Amino acid sequence: MNSRNIEPPRAESAFEICDKRGGTASVQRQWGTLLAVSAAQLLVVLDGTIVNVSLPSAQSALGMSDASRQWAITAYALAFGGLLLIGGRVSGALGHRRMFLIGLVGFAASSALGGAAVNPEMLFGARALQGAFAAALAPAGLSLLSTTFTEPHERGRAFGVFAAVGATGSALGLVAGGLLTEYVSWRWCLFINVPVALLAVFGTTFVPPDRPIPGDGRLDAAGALLSAAGFAAVVYAFNEAEPLGWGSPTVLALLAGGVLLLAAFAAVEVRAPRPLLPTRVLMHRLRAGALISITLMFVAMFGFYLFMSYYTQTVLGYSPVQAGLTLIINALAALLGSTLIAGKLHGRVAPAVLILPGLFAAAAGMLILTRLTPQSTHVLPLYLAPALVLTGLGLGCVMPPTASLATADMHRHDIGAASAAYNASQQLGAALGTALLNTIAASATASYLASARHATPSAASVHGYTTALTVAFGILLAAACITAPLTMTRAARQSRTQENQHRSYRAFEGRSDSRTHRQ
Repeated sequence: MNSRNIEPPRAESAFEICDKRGGTASVQRQWGTLLAVSAAQLLVVLDGTIVNVSLPSAQSALGMSDASRQWAITAYALAFGGLLLIGGRVSGALGHRRMFLIGLVGFAASSALGGAAVNPEMLFGARALQGAFAAALAPAGLSLLSTTFTEPHERGRAFGVFAAVGATGSALGLVAGGLLTEYVSWRWCLFINVPVALLAVFGTTFVPPDRPIPGDGRLDAAGALLSAAGFAAVVYAFNEAEPLGWGSPTVLALLAGGVLLLAAFAAVEVRAPRPLLPTRVLMHRLRAGALISITLMFVAMFGFYLFMSYYTQTVLGYSPVQAGLTLIINALAALLGSTLIAGKLHGRVAPAVLILPGLFAAAAGMLILTRLTPQSTHVLPLYLAPALVLTGLGLGCVMPPTASLATADMHRHDIGAASAAYNASQQLGAALGTALLNTIAASATASYLASARHATPSAASVHGYTTALTVAFGILLAAACITAPLTMTRAARQSRTQENQHRSYRAFEGRSDSRTHRQ
């Protein structure tokens, strides 16, 4: 059966129409979809870090404690990561374009609420709402991109642009946060999302309508509750380890409970008729390697961004603008890595040729910063700039191949789940990295002050940062060791993966359309 000769229903996506008619309008819709999805991706990723630089100002204005301030970041990342699997399933049930719009509007409203916060609780709640709507937005956007671009060459270019936005968005968030905090107010780090989200809503006029996936309306309620509760318990345990200590019964109970909940989630997913995360999504060797590497990369990188913000402002005395502009080095390096290195080599080499050097480059950047001392001179040229370049190049090399592999060989029914799994890996890595490394830094700082004679707060802070970055260095090395055997394949296999994904998706669409015509 030649599925290419079957005329799809009118509601089909633009890539089908473009393949058959080759019309200019369809080409514009394809690239319009890429622009809209990339804008939404920038909004989601940027908001994971834009608050970092403004956090000292927000802490002073709202009276946050040192122990609770990280929840302005963790609340967003935890809600985002914990609800992404649900967002991926609901996106398929409602239609990816409709879910995309719901996520954009809700994100704008919760951003406005956070900007108007009058106390820490209101800010934390608004940040959690932002994360919840981002969990609706991100998998819908990646699903639209995956179903719009299926030809291997076009898919490579589209994912290169998408990954470049994700790779640079975190650092750009810190730059924007510094500028807004310095010249306007920390509140505009949240208010700025409103016009950006509304522009993205306007951009959805280029996104063709899609149909809800038949039979996708049943939600795996047990899996949803277990996954969200399990991730929340683990991250909260890391958060409480700072004031209570790692040996605290409360911390140990939260960790044990989180692990048990996640184990129960895995058991439920194996038996559920419509699981949130089908096992076939994770059993693919390359996809598993991609998810592991991006998770551990984000664990290390979000701790890195947090400490760069604190170190430059509290130790070096940089203003928020100077702290943000310093990180433009990282953003530019990530952009170069994702476009000129990963973008050029995409599909020509095995994934490991990009992923493993990227992890090692980021690890080398972390290692440089572990050599910092309170007496270090020429910090920017000798320490910060090389570290920012290496971590940026590393992130830029890792994101494009992992983003592409996340939805490779996926049927239409599983694209939402695969997209959600990839975004969940990123956001849970960010939440865990922020909580874990902040806890390690705070504990190391307190121990240094208690044990070292005549220790100054500045010296103790530097010791805490370098201790946490040493752990981040080890995490990146572990990531390389774990993912190497999963991603070490020949380049030809990567090309076949992309071609198989294209053929399987088109064949599935042909069968679906044939059933529709017969009905």
